[in-house]
Parts: sequence; C-alpha cells; structure tokens
Amino acid sequence: MSEEGEPNRDTAAGQRAGTAPQAPDAAAGSWLTMPATRACFYFATAAILAVAQGFGQSMVSANSQQLQGSFGTTEAETVWLTAAYMAPNASLTLALIKLRGQFGLRRFAEVAILVFLASGLLSYVADDFWSNIAVRFFAGCAAAPTASLAFLYILEPLAPQRKMNVGLSAALTLIFMGSSLTRLISPHLLEMGGWHGLTALDAALAATSCGLIYLFPLLSPAQPMKIEAGDVISFLFIAVGFGCLSVAALTGPVYWWMERGWMGVVLATGVATLAIAAVIELNREHPLLDIRWLMSPAILHFAGTLLLFRLVLSEQTAGAGGLFRALGLLNEQTQGLWFVVLAVTILGGVICAIFLKPGRVAEFHVVALLLLIGGSLLDARSTVLTGPGDMYLSQAMIALASALFLPPALLTGLMSALAKGPNYILTFIIVFLTTQKIGGLIGSAVFSTFVTVRQSVHTQHLHEALSVTDPLVTERISTYAGALSGTITDAGILNAEAAAQLATDLGRRAAVMAYDDAFLSVAAVSGVALVLLIGHTAFRQWQALTGQTAAADGPEDPQPNPGTGPAAAAPAQPA
Repeated sequence: MSEEGEPNRDTAAGQRAGTAPQAPDAAAGSWLTMPATRACFYFATAAILAVAQGFGQSMVSANSQQLQGSFGTTEAETVWLTAAYMAPNASLTLALIKLRGQFGLRRFAEVAILVFLASGLLSYVADDFWSNIAVRFFAGCAAAPTASLAFLYILEPLAPQRKMNVGLSAALTLIFMGSSLTRLISPHLLEMGGWHGLTALDAALAATSCGLIYLFPLLSPAQPMKIEAGDVISFLFIAVGFGCLSVAALTGPVYWWMERGWMGVVLATGVATLAIAAVIELNREHPLLDIRWLMSPAILHFAGTLLLFRLVLSEQTAGAGGLFRALGLLNEQTQGLWFVVLAVTILGGVICAIFLKPGRVAEFHVVALLLLIGGSLLDARSTVLTGPGDMYLSQAMIALASALFLPPALLTGLMSALAKGPNYILTFIIVFLTTQKIGGLIGSAVFSTFVTVRQSVHTQHLHEALSVTDPLVTERISTYAGALSGTITDAGILNAEAAAQLATDLGRRAAVMAYDDAFLSVAAVSGVALVLLIGHTAFRQWQALTGQTAAADGPEDPQPNPGTGPAAAAPAQPA
C-alpha cells in the first residue's frame, strides 16, 4: 500500500508470496525494509497503540483518590473499575493466537481497532458508576490486542538483524512506560473534564489508532489456522481463571483476604478452571497453548524469573506511588518524579537497543539487580518528611533496572521459541504479555498486602509505646490543641480533636515504616536473586570449561544468522 493508502503491485505480490515487500536498499538502508517516511508512520502507530494500552490500563488505578470524589464511592468500590477492565483483558490477548490465523492478521487488526474505538465512545454514554463499570469491562475486552499490535507495528519496518535488539527494546519501552505517562498527564485531564477528561483521551487515542491501522496495515500475512471447538472450550476456562485471579489480586488487599467469604470462592474458581484448561490442552492434538513447551525447564525458569522481577518492580508503582498517597500527595505534587521515571525508562530502552545481543543477557540482568538493590535501599530511608524530590535518584535507578531487565529477558524467551520453530514467535509474545499483566497484578497485591500487615504491626507498637501520662505525648496534644483553638472553643471537643490528630500522625508514621520494611524486603529479594544469577552463570562457565554442554539453558547463547534466524521468523507470522 502506498502512503496514500492505495495498494500497489509489489505489496500484493509480497502478500501472495507470504512475505512483506522489500523496498530498494537505497530507500530503506540497512535498518529498514521500507522507505523511511513510511516506516515512521508504522513506528507512530506502534507508539499510539502502546500509549493507548498503558493509559487505559492505568488511568483508574493512578487516579483512584480523585475518582472516589467524582463518583461518590469508597476505595473498595472504585477498585471495581480496574477489576472490570483487567478481568477480560488479562486473558483475551491469547485469542490473537488463533483469531489472526482464522481471519488474517490484517483483518483482525482492523476489526479489533474498531471495537476498541467503540468502547472509547461508549464512555460518553455512561453517566453513573455502575454503567461505567460495564463500559470498563467492554473496554478491557477491546484493548486486549493493542499491546500485541504495538509489538508487530514496531517490528514490521525493521530489517531482520534489528528486530531482536532495536525492535524488542523499543516495543517494551513503549508498552511499559504507560503507568508513569498516565500519572504525568492525568492531573491536567482531570482539571479539564474530570472522569470524562480521562475517557476523552482514551477515545481520541483509539480513533487515531483506528485511522493509522487502516492507512498502514501489517503486511505480513498469517498462515491459515482454524478455530476448533476445543479452542473455544479451553479459552473459556482460561478466561474465567485469569479473570478470577485478576479480580482477587485487585480486591484482596482492599477488602482483605480473610474477611470476605467470596474471596476464597473466587481464588478457588480461578485455580480450578486453569487446571481444567491445562488438562484439556494436554490432551489435544492441536492445542491453543503448547502446555508441554510452556512447562519445559527453560520456559519455567524464564517465567519464574519474570514473575519474581514483576514482584520487585512493584516497588515503583505500588511502593513509591502508595507511599506518597499515604503521605497525602496526589499526582499533581509528584509529576516531577514521574517525569524522571519516564525519561530514564526511555534512556534504558536506548541502551538496550544499542548494546543488547544474546550473549549479554546475564550482564544486563546483573546490572538491573544491582540498580534495584541500590534504589530500594535508598527508598528504605523514607520518613514522613520525604518528598518526591528526595526519590528522584532511587526511582530513576529502579526505572532503569526495569528498562534493562525486560528486553534481555524477552530475548531469552524468543530464542527458546525460535529453537522450537518460527511459528512459536507470536505465541511467545502473546503469552509473555499475558503473564506480565497477571504478574503485575499479583506483584502489586503481594506488595500491598505486606505493607498493610506491617502497618498494623507498627501502629500497634507505636500505640503501646505511648502513654497519656508521657510528657512528650502531653506536649504534642497541647501543640495540636493550640493550632485548633482558633476554630474550636469547646475544651472537650478541642482535646478530642487534638488526640485524633495525634492518632492520624501515628498512622502516617506507621505507614511510612511499613513501606520502609517493604523496600528493604525488595532489596533483600533482589540480593538473593543476584547471588543465584551469579552462581548460575559461574556454574555454566564451569560446565563450558570442563567440556559439558548446558543444552537446557541454551536459549541465551545461540548466535543466530541474521538472514535465517529471527529475520526469517517475522513476529507477525502466526503461532
């Protein structure tokens, strides 16, 4: 298709041959397979899709306090807006595996983006809290393919030898900077239009993505792949399982795990349905997911590493963000911090694009863990007087750690998928994105639960350490009473309000101490991971020196021929 949107003979011939058309070398250069102007539009489409995905996923959780006022709801009620979005979103990405083979990747992308646009426009119709929950559920369904499409649009124009470093780094940087970008722009949107200010941008991004996808379609066609009845049955069980786990992870820390009987039912249902789906898939000739491959030692090691890292990366979203919420700060007061995080995330993506290659995965991960340890230890010194400016350095270190860890990790998994066969590439990308969503929710839930438990312990200890006969307590209550005496004249009410103010201050101190404990725990877990990584790397080097071959851990080491390895496995091809 030309830049004006008209198909040309070269494109059609390329599609019939099953490959993307190649532009002349003079026009494309060594980095691109198409003219640079057209490639820029593909990159812009990927960026807008990634921003739309990140913004839609984060806009409620990043603004929960403000939205409670807009809807007149409690914190527990507001979290259902996020749960309604994530319950279908966490699993529907998997539908791309067979849907793009049944209908073709281009047609699937065009239909999916229309549904995404419709969900954005529906937000203008919803006028109360419960109708907005229904719209968020629909939006979560429609936004499921956007991250995968962003991946494919980044990789489409790149030459084969650039897909595995520049392509992966750019795609992951765009996808995972959504949270900080949302916190940066949300205050301005809320000031302009409240909740509808947020949904207006969501709809605008969907509309822009829709136009770009129709003007610049993905050129690599999908191989034929039929949807079977077993696919539908398996997917229904997977969707219920992932949906239940997502709802439990989001609502558990708010309602508290042991205080709601339905919480156990939700968790049990999630585990049971996923187990049933695994049994079904293991006994199918053409499964939706190759469970045996996913349960192989190399992939399990990879998945465990990612889940562990998603847990410690919660230090930034659930940690720093939660600490400032506990201190009474909103996004307006923390914009400088999130700008630093966003800038360093982009810097990390550039570093990976320049230096990343298969043989350097362990080095990238060592540096990332060292940065995590250092940043977490700096954050563990927080007090009630800590402000966003005090965390610029530590959060920049953690943001850089995230940016340096994820592209090498994905490269390792892709090399394993490539060893299995080119058709496993897209399957792996989809599974990777799905597990990242689930892993992010579980990581935030574990972090928030740990903070709540430690805050309760510190609150109890602080109250036990205080006595009404303690001169320091009496002096503090007198100070609070003096500050309130200008508005309260009744002595009894004045003393009660002063005591309540002291209790609030103690609660804030307990919260900060709990977050400090969490930051120390993240540093400790990262330290253990670093020791294990160094030990594993040393063991593999010892094996190499003694002539042994670690075949099971091979995905990290092969040096593919750029003309026949990842190049031939264009990620837009089907799983």
